[in-house]
Amino acid sequence: MHQPSARFLVVSAGMGAGHDAVAAELVRRLEDLGQGAGRVDVLELLPHGIGAGLRSFYRTTIRRAPVVYEGIYRAFFRPGRGPRPGSAPLAALAEDRLLDLVERERPDVVVPVFHLAAQLTGRLRARGALEVPSAVVVTDFAVHRQWLHPGNDLHLCVTPEAADTVRRALGRPAVATGPVVAPRFFAPAPGAARWRRQVSALAPGRPPVLLSVGAWGAGTRVVDTARLVSGAGYLPVVLCGRDERLRAELSRRPGVAAFGWERDMPGLLAAVRAVVDNAAGQTALEALATGVPVIGYRPIPGHGREGVRRMAALGLSDHARDSWELVRLLDVLTEPSPWRERRIAAGHRLFADDAAVRLTGAVARTAASG
Repeated sequence: MHQPSARFLVVSAGMGAGHDAVAAELVRRLEDLGQGAGRVDVLELLPHGIGAGLRSFYRTTIRRAPVVYEGIYRAFFRPGRGPRPGSAPLAALAEDRLLDLVERERPDVVVPVFHLAAQLTGRLRARGALEVPSAVVVTDFAVHRQWLHPGNDLHLCVTPEAADTVRRALGRPAVATGPVVAPRFFAPAPGAARWRRQVSALAPGRPPVLLSVGAWGAGTRVVDTARLVSGAGYLPVVLCGRDERLRAELSRRPGVAAFGWERDMPGLLAAVRAVVDNAAGQTALEALATGVPVIGYRPIPGHGREGVRRMAALGLSDHARDSWELVRLLDVLTEPSPWRERRIAAGHRLFADDAAVRLTGAVARTAASG
């Protein structure tokens, strides 16, 4: 029987690039399944200037004042007893614009892929203002409390452990669908050979290791980490995102390959032997899809530190707690070994389901029951 077509509104946030990458891939998958899908940035639903200001504040604190961000994370995001500050007042500012958009677009489901968007839809659903279901795609390994609002109808999570956290916290349906990563990371990468030639020419005989610091170049002592990796006999390939200052500084260092915003991530990942990651974000997930071991090191505060620890605890990656451990892990994971194969196999098993298929199935079941 032909499944009726539905329309989905995916609510992302331009905080770095990870949430937008998930949103874009979800839209692509839903359209491939014959569904209608659109996207909106929750920051653009806020009154004029507030979204841009929030993005700028977050970018500045995560890059320049990590101690401040850690304090914000402890207060707003980590679980705790007693009254705790939350993002409800901020979410309330976006309610009217989201409801207007829903009225115009007529989606059958609203799909937040950012925690502020999840608070927004949860509030509206709880009081009946949003009449269509909301299905939250949780992109973090460690589910902080801003992802959690009992008004939302369904949560799609990266791991079974994350789904269990949601169910215990909210008593609401939650399933593990695995990460949302584009299919080009699972297939042979056309650009891999070019990247291998390029990195080999830069440092013949040195295994290339990717250092990822996100779209904003957010990282703790990135230059020191690159120097350490180089001194251990590897070629650190540093993705500086859009931080041209960091790229310029690293480009002056011998034995370091520094790049800016890179579109051919499948080719680059296929050419390196390991990824040194600091946030357990989308690049780490893309590495797992490609079959490249991930080592968490000097994670950014808050969600980055929690995510790196959770990934390692699940056996999906390793967490180097000091420079000696980083070098030891690189020595083990960049060469063929049972340890390397276990990590690669665990990463592949994570992609067990498809969030888009789950979303369309949920709509079909709702339609059939109605």
